[in-house]
Amino acid sequence: MRKKNQQLKMKIQNSLLAGIVAFAIFSCDSVEDKKGRFLLKGNEKLEENDPKSAIDFYHEALDLDSTYSDAWFNKAVAHLKLHQLDEAIADFSQAINFRPEYPNAYFQRGLSYLDNGEFYKAKSDADWLQKNDSENWEAYFLAGLVAEKLEDYPTALSGFQKASELNPSNSDLLVNQATIHYYQKEVDEASTLLDKAESINPSEPNLHNLRSMIAFDNGNYQEALEDVEKAISLDSRQAYYYNNKGLYLLFLDEKDKGLELINQSIQMDDSNPFAFRNKGIYYVMEGDKISALQYLTELYQDYPEMDLVEEYYLKAQEL
Repeated sequence: MRKKNQQLKMKIQNSLLAGIVAFAIFSCDSVEDKKGRFLLKGNEKLEENDPKSAIDFYHEALDLDSTYSDAWFNKAVAHLKLHQLDEAIADFSQAINFRPEYPNAYFQRGLSYLDNGEFYKAKSDADWLQKNDSENWEAYFLAGLVAEKLEDYPTALSGFQKASELNPSNSDLLVNQATIHYYQKEVDEASTLLDKAESINPSEPNLHNLRSMIAFDNGNYQEALEDVEKAISLDSRQAYYYNNKGLYLLFLDEKDKGLELINQSIQMDDSNPFAFRNKGIYYVMEGDKISALQYLTELYQDYPEMDLVEEYYLKAQEL
């Protein structure tokens, strides 16, 4: 028994000694080394899709150096993964505060402002990028996105074209241009750009979704369905793909399936007025005047130019 106790004491002493040595080594590290290690640990957690733990490590780094702009930036990215836009914007702003020349922070904050509905703040970040990082395609991409949200389509198209000149292998930028042409009823130009985008990257889901919208407008409902199903197979996270598929099913006389997908889309994103328009269309098709007008009356007042709204609002009144 005494031998075992001595062995146990030796193990404890050895463990304590190892801990003391480790502490001594760690305590000799500079603040730069320590905060860098916390940053790397946070980055590892981000890669493991554990943003909450990542944020804890970034806080540790910031406790050592509250001006550590990389930690602020990466913490913002972690908040984005948690869909915490306000927190992300605040952290990107801190990164910029401590590193005024930080183009990527301006770009990511601008995108976050857009997602948060703060279009003019996003425009300010795009303006900074165009002035201070003018050879970077992201500056013009962000400017194009802002102009699109503000329905300034000529400016949006110009921004996407400039971005594409600087980054010609990016198929997304061609799809963005095609989308603006589609909004302007320039379908031939849109289709040409989609073909070019597909030659670069046939796995770009947005090009298939936009193709589906063009096919639907042309009355090719089955083709539209097949195209949007390609988009969903490539990216199943986009609410508006399901909304579009639901619309096409309505016109293919699979109304219950269509409504199910439209409702799924609303559950994923309840801020899309097109989804509520499609519910109104469903109720018109079902002959339910009260329910149809419940959705279409407000849309007709707020979005009178939206495709199909006036047509189905008038149909609902005639029921």
